[in-house]
Amino acid sequence: MLHPLHTNLPLPKELNNPFSYIPDALCLEAARQVQEYLQTKTEWHEELQQGKMFGVLVVARGKEQGERSEDFGFLAAYSGQIGGQSNWDFFVPAVFDYLQPDGHFKQEEARIDAINAEVKRLVESPERQQLLHQLHQTQEEGAKAVELKRNVMMAAKLLRHQRRKEVHLSHAEQEEMTRESQFLKAELHRTKVHYAEETTRLQNLLHESNLRIHELKTERRQRSDALQEWLFRQFRMLNSRGECRDLVDIFAQTALKRPPAGAGECCEPKLLQYAYAHNLRPVSMAMFWWGCSPKNEVRHNLCFYPACRGKCKPILQWMLDDHPDFFTYHEPTDPNLIPEVIYEDDDIIVINKPAGMLSVPGIGAPYSVYSYFHHHRPEAEQPIMVHRLDMATSGIMVLAKKKAAHYVLQQQFTEHTIVKRYIAILDGIPKSQQTTNGCCNQATISLPLMPDIYDRPRQKVDYENGKEAITEYEILSVENGKTRIRLYPKTGRTHQLRVHCAHHDGLNCPILGDTLYGRHFSNDEERPSRMYLHAEYLEITHPTTGERLHFEIPAPF
Repeated sequence: MLHPLHTNLPLPKELNNPFSYIPDALCLEAARQVQEYLQTKTEWHEELQQGKMFGVLVVARGKEQGERSEDFGFLAAYSGQIGGQSNWDFFVPAVFDYLQPDGHFKQEEARIDAINAEVKRLVESPERQQLLHQLHQTQEEGAKAVELKRNVMMAAKLLRHQRRKEVHLSHAEQEEMTRESQFLKAELHRTKVHYAEETTRLQNLLHESNLRIHELKTERRQRSDALQEWLFRQFRMLNSRGECRDLVDIFAQTALKRPPAGAGECCEPKLLQYAYAHNLRPVSMAMFWWGCSPKNEVRHNLCFYPACRGKCKPILQWMLDDHPDFFTYHEPTDPNLIPEVIYEDDDIIVINKPAGMLSVPGIGAPYSVYSYFHHHRPEAEQPIMVHRLDMATSGIMVLAKKKAAHYVLQQQFTEHTIVKRYIAILDGIPKSQQTTNGCCNQATISLPLMPDIYDRPRQKVDYENGKEAITEYEILSVENGKTRIRLYPKTGRTHQLRVHCAHHDGLNCPILGDTLYGRHFSNDEERPSRMYLHAEYLEITHPTTGERLHFEIPAPF
């Protein structure tokens, strides 16, 4: 599985962070060899065209990090399976291959499939369908018959009441009316009893079938849960010291509490597991996407991506125990990470947030706009945050110093009376612009968004469960393969502008420097110094005076 790297390039001094990295020259060369190999696998082309993540891990045997070893090369891996297999030559095998035909997983899966088939047979059996039809028909007929009897009874009651008002009735006539009332009530009761008995009879006939179906479904759920637990117990992940923990134990302390489906099958765990098991020292790693972008997510062919946080972060935190700095936050020392106050009164603060600064504290990352102003404005009431900008986005933010002001500003955001405008540079030319002469093209993007719970903070497009997200845009110029654009968000979803630009149903052109939805740049490319997205204009109504306020800060790019 160890493939040679014919190069004299020096080894990195330390392993790169899989959650935040730029592919080095060694990884780029390894990825190129993998891509050449994939071109030869014509039998995979149709499947891979649907999209697949591949990874490379440069490894060496012995010596310290940064020192060259004669036993030096790279490992390759793919996420999940290809052609229903997880053990193809050229790639490292799965941490645990549960697809063996005679293995416990496949045998138990066959039992669960047999239960599914039996449930389907019972549910769809002609006898059961006939009983269900008769039950439905009886209930409908019963409801109509009872309603008819009740209407007849009520009509007779009205006639008796009217007759008593119009004429003097004899004792015999009054008794006759009483007998009529009793008869009609008895008829209504007999009708109710008849249809209730018939309904009960049919339900009793269905009971045995329902009971059996319930028993089978309970057994299926129990077997599925037990099989899932068993499977995750088989994924015994190694760390740098040769210690072992299974996925159930690893995820027990996370917010998810249990491993998500597919945990342990991504490239990074596979690569590290093989390296540790064969005494190979990880040197550098990178993951790239091959094929079309998924329907809901943003992935671009041959672009490099960080490890996912939902499935991989807990696993890699265990496996890369000798690199705790990958999972901890260090207070920034950059003096440029101080927000500039551009307007302030007794109610609000308007700032220019620098790129690289969080809006609110993150896990292990306390420094933010929120923490800064709580320290420098201790007299401000709580809360002061009205809206947020992504860490990598610069530009105008408004904060409230009083709860009353916060409430009014929040209402303005909710009712969309706030006007926001952003400037961005796209890494490429939008597909709409490629067939249009000139600039200043205007249009609207509407793609509903929701969080990707297994890869936070990424968002994904989901037409069924996502929340409405609308962005208007105006293309300003196209130069040297880059596009300058104005963006007008009409809603305020997380990462809305970034996804709407990058997604193939949007502009299909990510924002320059967006390493989450765009691409990583190689060492021999001129890398962007930041993500080129800036909130340049904000228009609000002052929460106390009612005055309409306009703020504008030109983009620094």
